[in-house]
Amino acid sequence: MRYWDDLQVGEKFGTAEYAMTAEEIVAFARQYDPQPFHTDPAAAQQSFFGEHVASGWHTAAVSMRLMVQGEMAVVGGVIGHVIEELRFPRPVRPGDRLRVVQEVVEKTEFPGRPTHGRIKLRCRTFNHDGKLVQDMTANLVIQRRGAGAV
Repeated sequence: MRYWDDLQVGEKFGTAEYAMTAEEIVAFARQYDPQPFHTDPAAAQQSFFGEHVASGWHTAAVSMRLMVQGEMAVVGGVIGHVIEELRFPRPVRPGDRLRVVQEVVEKTEFPGRPTHGRIKLRCRTFNHDGKLVQDMTANLVIQRRGAGAV
């Protein structure tokens, strides 16, 4: 497990892959993003996408799971502070296998919280063809060494 003190600007971390199924795409969309191009594969053929695609929020949720379970593994959990940018340059389709590459792009003190520091993290989610499907830059709050649980 890593502390803020252990992380270095430029350091990269990977994740396992996650396979997106049509059934999971429909189930997620029915509950959280009930639009026909997510919930109805037949109706999706007539949509902007021309095919059945996952919700961007589903892609974001899967990406989060991969990051939490990935190589970076920080003490105290992944605490989001600010999302500066979130883009979905191409849709995720049933059968896509997703993986995330995270890069520490900035590291700063957290004013008023000596027990924690901040990192800016660029998180890029790729499909099995190596094509970018999500690009996110976020600021995270990470526990410092010797700070103890808060």
